[in-house]
Amino acid sequence: MIRIAIVDDHAMVRAGLRQFFADQIDFAVVAEATNGREALDIVRKGEIDVMIMDISMPDHSGVDALVAIKARAPDLPVLILSGFAEEHYATTLLRQGASGYLNKDCDPEDIVKAIRTVCRGRKYITPGMAERLADGLGGGGEKPPHEQLSERELQVFLRLAKGETIGHMAVSMSLSVKTVSTYRTRVMEKMQLESNSDLTYYALKNGLIQ
Repeated sequence: MIRIAIVDDHAMVRAGLRQFFADQIDFAVVAEATNGREALDIVRKGEIDVMIMDISMPDHSGVDALVAIKARAPDLPVLILSGFAEEHYATTLLRQGASGYLNKDCDPEDIVKAIRTVCRGRKYITPGMAERLADGLGGGGEKPPHEQLSERELQVFLRLAKGETIGHMAVSMSLSVKTVSTYRTRVMEKMQLESNSDLTYYALKNGLIQ
């Protein structure tokens, strides 16, 4: 039996997945959460085989949660199920430890296939994602600026883009204000932007925030 945790702030999404998984004889939804902090609580209990998680959630986002989850449970497969198009986030999140990335518009059977794939210890990559990864390895095409950011820089970028202050970030990320400011400077340099408004515009334009 594959024990599944569903992490999404929309009750309808969780209910839909739970109902669909009930038809799979080897699936059991054993935990649910509405944000990243609750997802971490589930991981600490250690009673799941795979986690299905959105990345756009209040309080503690899926991006932050993924980094924390992989630090605590590096072998736990985390399958990202997002409303954002694959090309915006997939490459970055796979680098950060996600086992697969699916858009919420995908065929439900793809989710089943992905769960079984990642539970065998393999990555689940769509044909389109495989093509983009191959292009990257072959040096074909320029990477978008946000894909050149490190894990921590991406976290800072997304928080700044959503309007979070450096002081609040420092507290929630357990970093000093000076350290967060340094990350902000690096983000601005790598992305060749000049202000937080520029970051927000970039994030909205590229579908990284809603």
